[in-house]
Amino acid sequence: MSNTQSTELPLWVQQRDTVIANDAGVEWREGKRPDYAETNEFLKEGSKFNHPEGSLEAIAQNLVRTFEMEASYKANPEQWLSIVADQFRMSTNGGPKYNAQTVADVGTYNVFLGDTEHYRSTEESFESSIEIFHNAFPNGFLWELMEVLSGPPNVTFKWRHWGTFSGSFKGHEPTGETIEVFGISIARLTEDLKIVSLEHFFDNSLFLKQLTSGCPFHS
Repeated sequence: MSNTQSTELPLWVQQRDTVIANDAGVEWREGKRPDYAETNEFLKEGSKFNHPEGSLEAIAQNLVRTFEMEASYKANPEQWLSIVADQFRMSTNGGPKYNAQTVADVGTYNVFLGDTEHYRSTEESFESSIEIFHNAFPNGFLWELMEVLSGPPNVTFKWRHWGTFSGSFKGHEPTGETIEVFGISIARLTEDLKIVSLEHFFDNSLFLKQLTSGCPFHS
């Protein structure tokens, strides 16, 4: 795929704020559009990659960011522009494949992390998972695409998550350090660039160990 002008691309692979602005009839979880103004500023400060507009890297990054936004803020998966709702499946490290409704119900953090020594997604809700990680990362746990390795229609890409651990995590004191997570994902796409499936591969235990290295609070 060659570089393409953004106005020629489907809405769901344009900038996230453009997708949010085109929200006629959307059922927002909080009754209003999400505001990514602060997140965008933190992305400008912390991003290490600047992909040219219209490049495959920028298109894939926009698509994944749109999916994350929709899963977090649009209550009805049938309104998620980024996916084929009745076919969509998402998995982590070869684990269970979750459909769109399950992702909407339990949240991306729980699907993404699964059950580990330091975090048990089966014991958390959509709301509690959001509270836990927003508390640990008050300035956000940001995401960017590093490199596209293959595709489309099966787009394999490397990514980076990062955030400043400045709030407590499940009773563990913050360290003030920047926590980074690196991984690889495979997005299987339709011809019009909607996601049919997402497979993530990363060391979730290493990520959580970084959040539990600080001294626990004592009651």
